[in-house]
Amino acid sequence: MRLANKIAIVTGAGSGFGEGIARTFAREGASVVVNDLDEERGRRVADSISSAREGAAMFFKADVTDDAAVKAMVEAAGERFGGLDIMVNNAGYTHRNKPMLEVTEAEFDRIYAVNVKALFLAARHVVPALERRGGGVILTTASTAGLRPRPGLTWYNSSKGAAIVATKSMAVELAPLKIRVNALCPVIGDTGMIQDFMGEDTPERRRQFTATIPLGRMSRPDDIANAALYLASDEAGFITGVALEVDGGRCI
Repeated sequence: MRLANKIAIVTGAGSGFGEGIARTFAREGASVVVNDLDEERGRRVADSISSAREGAAMFFKADVTDDAAVKAMVEAAGERFGGLDIMVNNAGYTHRNKPMLEVTEAEFDRIYAVNVKALFLAARHVVPALERRGGGVILTTASTAGLRPRPGLTWYNSSKGAAIVATKSMAVELAPLKIRVNALCPVIGDTGMIQDFMGEDTPERRRQFTATIPLGRMSRPDDIANAALYLASDEAGFITGVALEVDGGRCI
């Protein structure tokens, strides 16, 4: 197993990419803290992992924009499983596809809180925990939006650009601690935020978005999970500071 004896936290793991990552990590031997604000969804994922004997999992409800909640989540991983080796900052938020001047201040603040501030808060508590283990991995689900932005999502795009730069800067600063930091850049996928990304979820809008992806389809949770598994594993032991495009060629 590629993550045997590893302990991971995956935020936003109650559905979509996060659920795929949590399940894949557990199947590969990791003990996983499944985090989500939606308790019903988060518990469903954690319980199904445990009941299927795919690995050890626990649910922890926490708002990733709340410092005390993030601290408690990291502590819970230590108390339940004995430490922390992998942090996956997957929770994300977006505004609906619309002109940039129509985005409200409240929407902007929430986007930057979830997509950017959460990385800062996680680092405050995760880095010391990883250092105690002699090193580890931090992964962030960024987006192709931070590399090749689409119109109508300006403030979301910029938040993902910030996440990518933060990833690269953290990678350099944390390398002496043997902490690798990488980002995943998925293209649009059939997740809970697809309607916001497209403005409206119709067959025509899906065709328009898919037409910009050379491999001819949207991303799937297993696409992202497999990339996350590689970057979290020892196979990627010499890879840090990468923003990996999992996009079917969208960014070419």
